[in-house]
Amino acid sequence: MRSFRFLLSRRWVLFALAVVALVYATWWLGGWQFHRLESTRHGNQVIRANEKAAPVPVGDLLAPGRAVPDDDEWKRVTATGTYDVAHTITWRYRTDAHGVQGIDAVVPLVTADGASLLVDRGWIQSQDQDNNPVAIPAPPSGTVTVVGWVRQDGSGSSTRVTDLGTRAVSSRTIAPAIGRTLYGGFIYLQSESPAPKTALTPNPLPELNDGPHFFYGVQWWFFGALAIVGFFYLLYDERRVTMRGADDKPTPEAAAVLAARDERKREKAEKLARKQAVAAAYAAARARDEANRTRAFGPSVDRAERAEHASAQTGSDSQPEA
Repeated sequence: MRSFRFLLSRRWVLFALAVVALVYATWWLGGWQFHRLESTRHGNQVIRANEKAAPVPVGDLLAPGRAVPDDDEWKRVTATGTYDVAHTITWRYRTDAHGVQGIDAVVPLVTADGASLLVDRGWIQSQDQDNNPVAIPAPPSGTVTVVGWVRQDGSGSSTRVTDLGTRAVSSRTIAPAIGRTLYGGFIYLQSESPAPKTALTPNPLPELNDGPHFFYGVQWWFFGALAIVGFFYLLYDERRVTMRGADDKPTPEAAAVLAARDERKREKAEKLARKQAVAAAYAAARARDEANRTRAFGPSVDRAERAEHASAQTGSDSQPEA
């Protein structure tokens, strides 16, 4: 166990705590994505059942001032009344399946009991959404029977109504803006009788798929597993290279690494020793040369005199004998 004492160092303790926090976070995020997957599948089952159910009278499902429960969204209702065209609400910044800009026309249908149902009659292309919206084809006049899918009210500041326009439909904010009592929620129009002269593009039904939640969940858990594997690999590598216990012998891999490191140190030391030996030999040679010159010419003779004397001696030696 001595070879694992490095785990008690501050660096490894902080590293281990960071890995634990990372693994917990990825485990929680993966579980959250799988929880969303289950919620999405449950919602899809509810929507499929509601879409296939027969339409019921609007009064059996909706009520003025009452929010639409989650399990009632996308059920079909039927209502009879007259359209209040003067209070048509422009639902701005809507796009079709191809990303083309447009608006939805939301018209209150006044029923016999006095309450009104907001009917989203469909989409029409419009480039200028604020200042000059496109002319909206008129709905059928007189008594009209409609069938549509129930939608929940929007929320937040986007539901604010300005000049009979909004960025999200909510019966709670539209009711005071037009001065009428409205059923909670609104409907996407499926059919109306009699049919209008010009029909709008109907709103599409939701796509019922699982979404990306499964792959996101697997991805988060993979990151957590990768962190665990990486931690133990770094632990193994640290132990392999650094362990030097009294009772422990290095592994072959660690011994090879240490031997290579010692060999590099030895080669550097030998190279330095050779350089120092050459320098010492050169210095010794110069010292011997200086000593010989001193014995030959005496300590008071400088180098210039020695050179002159040597030159003269060389010249005299070179003269031929008579």
